[in-house]
Formats: sequence, structure tokens, C-alpha cells
Amino acid sequence: MNNKGYFRFEKLEVWKDAREFVSLVYRITANFPSKERFGLVDQIRRAAVSIALNIAEGSTKGSDADFRRFLKMAQGSINEVVTGFYISLDQRFISQKAFDQVYDFSLKLNARLNALIKSLSR
Repeated sequence: MNNKGYFRFEKLEVWKDAREFVSLVYRITANFPSKERFGLVDQIRRAAVSIALNIAEGSTKGSDADFRRFLKMAQGSINEVVTGFYISLDQRFISQKAFDQVYDFSLKLNARLNALIKSLSR
């Protein structure tokens, strides 16, 4: 990809992490039962995508306060993904190993978002 870094969000490591997280979520949910395709899978995937989208959208806002608000929405979407994976584990759609992968990545992503939020609060 010939990326010139035109957009502010393209320079953010947390946005790059969010894209990687989306790929992980898509890989794991690809193995869910087909009956869940328009239910739980769709909900989890939309929440995962929302993380990256909120980071990108927030980065274009005119103030740090607005950017922080979008970053907090991204954190809310992380919570949605984690909850969806708890439900998936409960329903035995995923293994404990797959859950742990998503959970651990979620912690990392949330920590990065927290750091960025704090840096904007200075």
C-alpha cells in the first residue's frame, strides 16, 4: 500500500492496532455457526470496526475534547466486542484460547486509547 500519511489518524499507532484487532475479530468470527452470521457475528464485527472508525473520525475534530469523546466511544466498542466474545464463549462458539487472544488484544488496545486520552488532557 502506497500510504503517504495524508490523514492524521494514519500516523496513530492505536489506529493501526485497531485495524489489526478488526482482522483478528474477523478471523475468529469466520468460524461461527452460520445461524449467527446476522446476529452475534454481525454485532461483534460492527463493534470492532467502530473502534477504528471512531479513532479516525475523532482525529479530524477541531478540539482535543471532541477527539477524547470519540476515543471514549472507541473504548465503549471494545467493551461491546469483549462482551460479545464472553457470550460466544458461553455458547461454545469459540475456544478459551480464541477468547484469550481477543481479550488480551482488547486490554492492549484499551491501554493505548487511555494513554492517548490522557495525552490530550494535558
